[in-house]
Amino acid sequence: MSHIHDQELLMGTDSPLQDNILITQVDKLVNWTRRSSVWPMTFGLACCAIEMMATGASTYDIDRFGSGPFRATPRQADLMIVAGTVSHKMAPRVKRLFDQMPEPKFVIAMGACTVSGGPYIKHGYHVLKGVDRIIPVDVYVPGCPPRPEALLEGLFRIQEKMQRERLLDRTRVGVRPKLLVE
Repeated sequence: MSHIHDQELLMGTDSPLQDNILITQVDKLVNWTRRSSVWPMTFGLACCAIEMMATGASTYDIDRFGSGPFRATPRQADLMIVAGTVSHKMAPRVKRLFDQMPEPKFVIAMGACTVSGGPYIKHGYHVLKGVDRIIPVDVYVPGCPPRPEALLEGLFRIQEKMQRERLLDRTRVGVRPKLLVE
């Protein structure tokens, strides 16, 4: 019996278990993995898409920041970057692609046309006056067109938002705007 009491689990420097134990909150672990592997959907509508492609190219290399593989299908993406002018004809398709993305999902509105209608805001009857009328936007990246650095900053804001989320928080579910017809 004394032999059992003499044995202890040593967690000092000589212990084989020292590098094999991880103690953390589940929220922090899951958020760290989600933040470190953001998969944006390949979705460019106009000239801002050129800047989005430049962000993925070797000069700016979005892969360095944990957001590399642009997905061609909404079912494998968790970030929609709406880059360019959203026309009324394209709006239902944007909404459909957003609805096909699995939860949790995030949206970046990139460029003046996407954010507010851009130069078409006054006389452009064919342009949606902001993509936030059909889908919820998490981060707005202004500019005409915005630089790749601005898109990277928008990505950092999305990653910060992912880091703060809780697994059991369902406030985003059911808060989707409906499609507006003007």
